[in-house]
Amino acid sequence: MAELYVVATPIGNLDDMTLRGLRTLRESDLVVCEDTRHTRKLLSHFDIHVQTAAFHAHSDAQAVASLVRRIGDLERVSLVTDAGTPGVSDPGAALVEACRQAGHRIVPVPGVSALTALVSVAGPVGRTVLFDGFLSPKSGKRKKRLSELVARGESFVVYESPHRIIKMMGDLADVSPEADVVIGREMTKAFEEIVAGNVRDVLELLSSRSQIKGECAVLVRAARIH
Repeated sequence: MAELYVVATPIGNLDDMTLRGLRTLRESDLVVCEDTRHTRKLLSHFDIHVQTAAFHAHSDAQAVASLVRRIGDLERVSLVTDAGTPGVSDPGAALVEACRQAGHRIVPVPGVSALTALVSVAGPVGRTVLFDGFLSPKSGKRKKRLSELVARGESFVVYESPHRIIKMMGDLADVSPEADVVIGREMTKAFEEIVAGNVRDVLELLSSRSQIKGECAVLVRAARIH
């Protein structure tokens, strides 16, 4: 039986890498990652030399089975994502479940997550915060999902790309014009920005910019905080 360590990695600032995470990666026989080139840069920065294997959204069932067999021949394997915590809006969840079904031990090595980073600076959000990952790139589906989330009456967090953030905020303004939002952009990086306010005001601010860079995490606060 192998051990699969699910290791969180920085979302921007490399100083956020945990000591336990570094030790785990150094002691691994293999590091499974989304993009081997990206992860090798991270490993090289910390002078870690270990084999890597790719596992991403396009990995099919045959690739999963092959990787699980490979893991079974080893003792300690780490799973990382390009940034943040594996399994959170990330294809790694499928590999975790396949390894569990194969009888391997799954070990969490927690650390940075854009989700928890944003909630920590958002202020009051209520007892429940829903997480819905990335919304559909299609406006109709996106607006429908936003309507469903708003109707639940609880705070929620979604991720959005810099190329669609204005469209997404426009859809939210149509669905819930009085919504209170908090956006974290480029979190932990040099040009980190936290913007909070009414959705229409934030939309106006973003629309005034010639370009928006960096992935965004968006929290929509519940209309009533319990």
